[in-house]
Amino acid sequence: MIKVVSVKFKNGGKPYYFAPNGKDVYEKGMGVIVETAKGLEYATVVQPESEVEDSEIVAPLKPVVRIATKRDEEQVKRNLERRGEAMETAKEKIAARGLEMKLVDCEFAFDGSKVVFSFTSENRVDFRELIKDLSSAFHMRIELRQINIRDEIKLTGGLAPCGRECCCIGCMSEPKKVSVKMAKNQGLSLNPSKISGLCGRLMCCLSYEDEYYSEACKKVPKLGGTVETPNGKGTVVNVNMLKMQVKVKIEQGDAVSYHDFGVDEIRFMRGNVVMGNEKLGEESEDKPEEQPERVQPQPAQEKRNEQKREHNNNNNKHRDKKNRENRNPRGGNEGEGKRDPRGGSENNRENRKNNNNNTNNNGAPEKKNEKKFNKNKRRGDKRRNGQSAPQNGGTPPTE
Repeated sequence: MIKVVSVKFKNGGKPYYFAPNGKDVYEKGMGVIVETAKGLEYATVVQPESEVEDSEIVAPLKPVVRIATKRDEEQVKRNLERRGEAMETAKEKIAARGLEMKLVDCEFAFDGSKVVFSFTSENRVDFRELIKDLSSAFHMRIELRQINIRDEIKLTGGLAPCGRECCCIGCMSEPKKVSVKMAKNQGLSLNPSKISGLCGRLMCCLSYEDEYYSEACKKVPKLGGTVETPNGKGTVVNVNMLKMQVKVKIEQGDAVSYHDFGVDEIRFMRGNVVMGNEKLGEESEDKPEEQPERVQPQPAQEKRNEQKREHNNNNNKHRDKKNRENRNPRGGNEGEGKRDPRGGSENNRENRKNNNNNTNNNGAPEKKNEKKFNKNKRRGDKRRNGQSAPQNGGTPPTE
């Protein structure tokens, strides 16, 4: 644990830790002179000596030089008086250069060695020539700093739509991340004019209760969802996450009624989980479904049913008989009298099949192949006897 003194340099600024010098006793609201990377600066004590963890401190911890004297207070006062005149001079120089930038604030260093001008702009600004003009006017070091629109409101101040001072000035040292989802979780209207602050961005106060609303949103039904209530099923038309109540629209015939129920009094689905009053609806689930009574048929009805069954059986027999005739057109047993579309009986088809099997691959009869074989055989015999084969269809030569 380390002893520190917490101070602020400007109203609404971030508090910084400095090491006490061990000689002075500090009080809240007291002015002190501290050593910074920019030199000696005037600051205001927001919390006297206290102990903090080592992990919260960025080493090395700079010391508090002294408590501000009367002369120091006068120096700070003169710097504030010069601020108005410096702002007017800077605006004239900016207008003369025709630069698209809005001057927001001006701050003099404690020792009067430099002046810092803060401005906003939608685009990047080339202010090199402007610095030369300001240096010749103030005869000190000039620093120009571009800031965003949130920092502008933090420097200038103002009243928020709620009627109080903006959170970024009064109670928020660092801006927090704010998203539209936070407004949805809280059930607010997504109208930009309702959820935006003076800076035109989402209000910082949306982040204060986001943790509670994020958890509460998971325990209530959605708008437009169907729920079971003691008065019957209905549709959710409004949700109050602070009181954990819902307003349900119930339609019974032509009558429409609205009722307020606690979340524990209704039953609903959230995702795939049943939530709320689990006892609600158990009677309807445990109670078996009533079976309708079977009406005993009258004698006339039994007779008509019997005639209908007999008619269906006759139709089935007729259909089976017709199918058998289609398979055997000439009647008799299957396999007898089957006619071939090319004429003849089944035996003739077998004979033609055997004849076709006796043909060669080119479809020629086997007899022609036999003649050709005999002719080739005779030619081979002549070659073996020393006779040459006839060429081009001529007769063989004689000895």
